[in-house]
Amino acid sequence: MIDFTTCLQPDRGQTARTIHVVHPDQWDSWLSAQPPRTRTAVAAHGLTGKPGNRAVLPGDGVEDWAMLLVCNESHLSPWRIASLGAQLPAGSYRLADGEPGAAMLGWCLAQHSFDRYRKDPSPVGPRVLLTGDPARIDETIRIARAVAKVRDLVNTAAADMGPADLEAEAATLARAHQALLTVTKGDQLAKGFPMIHAVGQAAAKGREPRLIELEWGSPAHPRIAVIGKGVCFDSGGLDIKPSSGMRLMKKDMGGAAHALALAELIMATRLPVRLHLLIPAVENSIAGNAFRPGDVLATRKGVTVENTNTDAEGRLVLADAITRASEESPSLILDFATLTGAARVALGPDLPATFANDDTLAEALLAAGIATGDPLWRLPLWDGYDEMLASDIADMVNAPDGGFAGSVTAALFLRRFVPAGTPWAHFDTFAWRPASKPGRPKGGEALGLRAAWAMLKARFPG
Repeated sequence: MIDFTTCLQPDRGQTARTIHVVHPDQWDSWLSAQPPRTRTAVAAHGLTGKPGNRAVLPGDGVEDWAMLLVCNESHLSPWRIASLGAQLPAGSYRLADGEPGAAMLGWCLAQHSFDRYRKDPSPVGPRVLLTGDPARIDETIRIARAVAKVRDLVNTAAADMGPADLEAEAATLARAHQALLTVTKGDQLAKGFPMIHAVGQAAAKGREPRLIELEWGSPAHPRIAVIGKGVCFDSGGLDIKPSSGMRLMKKDMGGAAHALALAELIMATRLPVRLHLLIPAVENSIAGNAFRPGDVLATRKGVTVENTNTDAEGRLVLADAITRASEESPSLILDFATLTGAARVALGPDLPATFANDDTLAEALLAAGIATGDPLWRLPLWDGYDEMLASDIADMVNAPDGGFAGSVTAALFLRRFVPAGTPWAHFDTFAWRPASKPGRPKGGEALGLRAAWAMLKARFPG
């Protein structure tokens, strides 16, 4: 991973090349204000002020050249200059039109790449962006590291990112921040967390299921629970996925990646909370002891679940984790999960389906998403669909027949394990980018992380 501290520096008047970022609506006025040599260079390049136009411009006598980018992204967008962060040669740069602000994040992330499996990574850089707002540098670097962590964990092949590897990631965090790590597996898991055990029991030796818990912070502070679905590979179980459906199932631990990254942000900034991180880590495998369609599963809460689909396993492991978190009477529960294809059909890859049982919490999350350029979309916990979870032989099913409202019924299933009156939000995130955009390569992606972090900072100010 690139050292993001090399990407941003305070602007103390040091020599740097200038970047001109021009909105299409301001093209004519910008061009008319430029010296003749600049207008000549623009004409030679045949630029017309359309988004994406770019050119190398003559320098001003101090610098040897400057850069022009026509961009229709607003000043609030993290991705405004991300394309330049990825493509410019090593050196120092400053914006001609003022402070980079939110664009510092995209500049940093554009220089990050996942190269664990490449023979010759061929790093370039650093490309340094100067800013007159040094107070913002540290926070930007922390967020860039968190996003990069999610990307790297999700991009890692499942053979190298099993339940034990997620445990190792949590252990590293615990050591770095003097947190308490507890891991439950084996017979204890079977007795105390029966659905986590059922989903993961068919995995190979060394990839056994486990519940990973980390606690940090003063008991005097409000307790919050952050939960991440850690299905390290999802074959679909006995309701096996087709090969095309399994291709990306290394990313089914994307919820755990988000939770780990958010936990690190909380601890690194010493947010005044009592953090309880929970990751049910499993591999949904196929073997003679795999759980079956039609099995009735016990739960930590004491209710029973008729398993109608072994490929609806994420909600099962999350439910036991939510029950465990609820036993400590948290003031807030957040869970992240790559839970349903239905959410992607409804909202596509960029918008995490967001469910909340508290309107104030939901509004705060949506506002934070807009402010950070990390948008969310709220879907309803529609009570009228709760009856779809009825079972003929157990207290509920995990996946209703028919396929209607799949993301809603999954959220309603989880809601049954959340104590009444406890604010709770559920992020049904994709954790993946199917096509590259500036600063956002194809592959693992943090979607909803920055919005959740901004909400927490506002809710629990230091």
